[in-house]
Amino acid sequence: MTANVTSIRTRQLGNIGPQVFPLGLGCMGMSDFYGAHDDAESIRTIHHALDRGVNLLDTADIYGPHTNEQLVGRAIAGRRDQVVLATKFGIVRDPANPTARGVNGRPEYVRASCEASLKRLGVDHIDLYYQHRVDPAVPIEETVGAMADLVKAGKVRWLGLSEAGAKTLERAHKVHPVTALQSEFSLWTRDADEDGILATCERLGVGFVPYSPLGRGFLTGAIRSPEDFAEGDFRRTNPRFMGENFARNLALVDKVRELAAAKGCTPAQLALAWVLARGPQVVPIPGTRRVGNLDDNLGALSVKLGAQDLADIEAVFPAGAAAGTRYGAQMMGMLAR
Repeated sequence: MTANVTSIRTRQLGNIGPQVFPLGLGCMGMSDFYGAHDDAESIRTIHHALDRGVNLLDTADIYGPHTNEQLVGRAIAGRRDQVVLATKFGIVRDPANPTARGVNGRPEYVRASCEASLKRLGVDHIDLYYQHRVDPAVPIEETVGAMADLVKAGKVRWLGLSEAGAKTLERAHKVHPVTALQSEFSLWTRDADEDGILATCERLGVGFVPYSPLGRGFLTGAIRSPEDFAEGDFRRTNPRFMGENFARNLALVDKVRELAAAKGCTPAQLALAWVLARGPQVVPIPGTRRVGNLDDNLGALSVKLGAQDLADIEAVFPAGAAAGTRYGAQMMGMLAR
């Protein structure tokens, strides 16, 4: 299926946020975590996304690190007015240990990170600025207070949190309105449902931005073997893509393929349509480096799921069905604080 983008209605991020195309574009994989990349191809994909009406572009200082912001900055040069630009701070990488991660939510780090991102992106303001992970050593009120100062200074327009728990979101929202909460959400990751995060977002008027809505590519049905992953692809060591978990999850995806075929769409389109059906406040950001995949994803906007369709999907892929945790132990410990 293909979508007629001229007839697509935008969605508003939160009660006070921007109007955005119903699907954004996650840019992480253009620079990091998924093996070799081609900057020229990635820039073509970003330009094609903008041409098709996609306006929410998502990056972060950790991606690369830093190189993804630079790439996005080059891609949007001369087209800044077409973009709702989102980036993130807060996850710290150790140059001596590429797999290690830390978190920093101190006010001085917030300010320094914003200045650095503005420079790399080549812009005078960031539209949507997320705390990438909550720092348990710093009260959320202090971190969001520093983020609010960036809004007052005109360096940031709207604030967001990523992978924050419902209670933390409530506390943050009292300091300054939170426009969007970004968390992993898809057929195989339903934490935001189970932890009350989606309900809290709806009650507070906060937009919900699911990342990895295609299960890191697995829900497209294109991945059939662990050998399909290139060298350097982090999925080679992700629990859901290893050993028996891979086989069990592949069986689930094959059921999605069958439903998609019956619906006359691709598995990716069905999986994205399921996420989009969660409500008008939901704006998924599937990532891709390739124009063809982008167009396939946009076809999800033409897939209409009725009550029976949703019931059929739930029957073959219920909550909790995916085998394995969605991250390794260290990253799992950084979620939903």
